[in-house]
Amino acid sequence: MSGAGEAGMRTVVWFRRDLRVEDNPALAAAARSAGEVVPAYVWAPEEDGPYYPGRVSRWWLSQSLKHLDASLRRLGAGRLVTRRSADAVVALLDLVRSTGATHLFFNHLYDPLSLVRDHRVKELLTAEGITVQSFNSDLLYEPWEVLDDDGCPFTMFAPFWNRCLCMPDPAAPLLPPKRINSGDLSKCPMDELIFEDESERGSNALLARAWSPGWQNADKALTAFLNGPLIDYSVNRKKADSTSTSLLSPYLHFGELSVRKVFHQVRMKQLMWSNEGNHAGEESCTLFLRSIGLREYSRYLTFNHPLSHEKPLLSHLRFFPWVINEVYFKVWRQGRTGYPLVDAGMRELWATGWLHDRIRVVVSSFFVKVLQLPWRWGMKYFWDTLLDADLESDALGWQYISGSLPDGRELDRIDNPQFEGYKFDPHGEYVRRWLPELARLPTEWIHHPWDAPESVLQAAGVELGSNYPRPIVELDAANSRLQDALSEMWELEAASRAAMENGMEEGLGDSSDGPPIDFPQELQMEVDRQPVRHATQTPMTVGRRREDQMVPSMTSSFVRAETELTADFGNISEDSRPEVPSNMHLQPRTEREETVDGGTGNVVRMDGNHQQHNLQNNTRRVLGVAPSVSEASSSWTGREGGVVPVWSPPAASGHSDPYAADEADISSRNYLDRHPQSHTMMNWSQLSQSL
Repeated sequence: MSGAGEAGMRTVVWFRRDLRVEDNPALAAAARSAGEVVPAYVWAPEEDGPYYPGRVSRWWLSQSLKHLDASLRRLGAGRLVTRRSADAVVALLDLVRSTGATHLFFNHLYDPLSLVRDHRVKELLTAEGITVQSFNSDLLYEPWEVLDDDGCPFTMFAPFWNRCLCMPDPAAPLLPPKRINSGDLSKCPMDELIFEDESERGSNALLARAWSPGWQNADKALTAFLNGPLIDYSVNRKKADSTSTSLLSPYLHFGELSVRKVFHQVRMKQLMWSNEGNHAGEESCTLFLRSIGLREYSRYLTFNHPLSHEKPLLSHLRFFPWVINEVYFKVWRQGRTGYPLVDAGMRELWATGWLHDRIRVVVSSFFVKVLQLPWRWGMKYFWDTLLDADLESDALGWQYISGSLPDGRELDRIDNPQFEGYKFDPHGEYVRRWLPELARLPTEWIHHPWDAPESVLQAAGVELGSNYPRPIVELDAANSRLQDALSEMWELEAASRAAMENGMEEGLGDSSDGPPIDFPQELQMEVDRQPVRHATQTPMTVGRRREDQMVPSMTSSFVRAETELTADFGNISEDSRPEVPSNMHLQPRTEREETVDGGTGNVVRMDGNHQQHNLQNNTRRVLGVAPSVSEASSSWTGREGGVVPVWSPPAASGHSDPYAADEADISSRNYLDRHPQSHTMMNWSQLSQSL
């Protein structure tokens, strides 16, 4: 196949999570060249290991690629070249060779899998004599551009975002190219990409009624939000019973919408309302931009701490005794916990692939603090079921909820779902929509039906324990178990620290050095299992013949060797910016002995010379896990005023919450102030090149 344009240059533009022609730096740079452009997409989901895209994410991707292909054709590009492969780098190399391309352009991604892959792409293609260039298309500022006064990365959101707001505004978004010349692609091999099977088509058809993927639809959704819900965002964003957020997060995740365009247009609205003296509108813009800042921070955190989706950023959390109870996990997923707001949220998630940001916080907080299940399980389930499933944002959200961030939510504070219900769903309309069995309950009892008089329950047709479950765990008992677990965590951390200070051993180490807690297999979910640490109350019986929701098993594709890493971000060259930092000094720790929990099959790793310590009484305890949360912005559905939220955790009374701007003035009661020794950050780990 002929490989040269008029100027002897042919460029492959590698699309990934930048599925748009507007404000796409890689595409714009290729279009400005005098040669030909080959737009390409490689589908290699097996590389993502446990983060294989869920059904709804795959549906969105398929629709978005169709939209992109049509847009490229209108610009003269001919078609989007698609390849199906188990190795994206090999597929790209083959594509470059078959087209005779001399250049490869792509836009940066910041999750650890992409960082390793991009580094490999540059190495292999450069060795072939191909010019490889990469660009910023996903962030306002690159992670290495935002540093504190000492030239170090920020570890807390508030100072990070304040620094961003003090920096020069990001460049204005780029217009779409006027024309793209792709040359003759008729002989270029193409693969058909299949994103759904027959069993998924029916459910996916329902998604099209509410959502319209594609970059041009994303632009319409942004315009609708700016001219509608934005002005009242500061007042309405907490209302779960109405469409009050932006619904832009799926568009942002798949790169159909430029974050720079969002930033500039919201800034313009803010300036206009400021000049008009509309302080409510101005405050709404400030809060919405803060949610964009959370999205920025999620990528910033992932770039600087590549394993933040697998292990906690605060060292003491590795000792928390998570409850390994598959029955609890199943009941939570199916929305049968007995707490209406939690159940309504989980049923909406399964039915629509979407959750209001406040409800995301409610269900995840219940998961971590009331059920005390490993937060990585919850993060993985969000990944499998959310339309806007986003590894970086999910990691930030679940780390926040589980108390794993220096400025995260206090782990010892349980949010009462009843009170949260009357805060975010004061009239009970959200619960009635998703729990029709409670639809006739008066608002007075809708969020705590277990307290309702028997006559009220009978009149509403509610039979607790029959057509609606009783609470799976009483909050008083859950709080008591949580305090016991925290006490155990601090005792184990103190013992480990004392052992290290006495020079007796290296300490217990990081649980992420061993395999993560096994993710429950689908076929095992029908069997009620005892928790690793027995709860004070036996969970409700789960119907064995009830068809369970599909939750893929989780395996790890990383080599977990605890390392020390130093990175001089100021000296990173232009070409190496998006790559994994090259100055990594690895110092693997000593091998740990594995013991298998006979009850669950979970592998627990401990230092060999410390097994005789008090850990024998906690053999079934899992020493930590690490998470992922959901996208920090939202997406516009076909519903009037619909809004998908940025992951902005709800305000919490009694302590400062850097993720909830409306409570920034509350006096701080930092969880870590009582335990200053726990400010120690986790060591970074090397990512496996076998990805």
